[in-house]
Amino acid sequence: MSMFDLSRRFAAEALGTGLLVATVVGSGIMAQTLTHDTALALLGNTLATGAMLVVLITILGPISGAHFNPAVSLVFCLNRSLPVRDLPAYLVAQVVGGIAGTIAAHLMFALPMLEIATKLRTGPAQWFSEAVATFGLVAVILAGLRFERRAVPWLVGLYITAAYWFTASTSFANPAVALARSLTNTFSGIRPLDLPGFIIAELLGALIALALMGWLLRPAIIQQPLKAEP
Repeated sequence: MSMFDLSRRFAAEALGTGLLVATVVGSGIMAQTLTHDTALALLGNTLATGAMLVVLITILGPISGAHFNPAVSLVFCLNRSLPVRDLPAYLVAQVVGGIAGTIAAHLMFALPMLEIATKLRTGPAQWFSEAVATFGLVAVILAGLRFERRAVPWLVGLYITAAYWFTASTSFANPAVALARSLTNTFSGIRPLDLPGFIIAELLGALIALALMGWLLRPAIIQQPLKAEP
């Protein structure tokens, strides 16, 4: 249980999600500005995002748990690590912070504060990719907390770095980030029309991970044979 009150945890979640989105959107704009090579642009976007996740989880994790993700907050609520009464505040903080992150990225690159994305991201392959990406993210977090808590920032940062490249969707794995990215018509954007498919897939992937890891991480009770009376 965090020693910090809800207002500070709210601020940490908003700040962390905002900086994460600013990194995703801003590095995408920078990469697209510097090169016309899509693979190279994606690499720049990937490295910046993975690095920022390590930093944000390290410095803000002790305050709020560093969820920065409604799917993660939902999982923590269902496994009773996050009180139900705190869940709405976490979700609002993540959504508001994410939108603020998009605005910040746009202002840094002299773009309109918000734009409606036109980038097409839809279809069964994309939805399945998001389910897999979010499943893996939640599995990494839960197992990391169980076995190597201090390594969680690196585990998450490295996982997302990899998932950018092994998933067809480039691993949004986060409903709040997906919503924020629908408000940028740049390299990292997603059409608002495509959001429902992504968000549903992300939540399903998170719930499947919770169910599987809940079983996998629960030690079996080994029955000792009864000793015969002398």
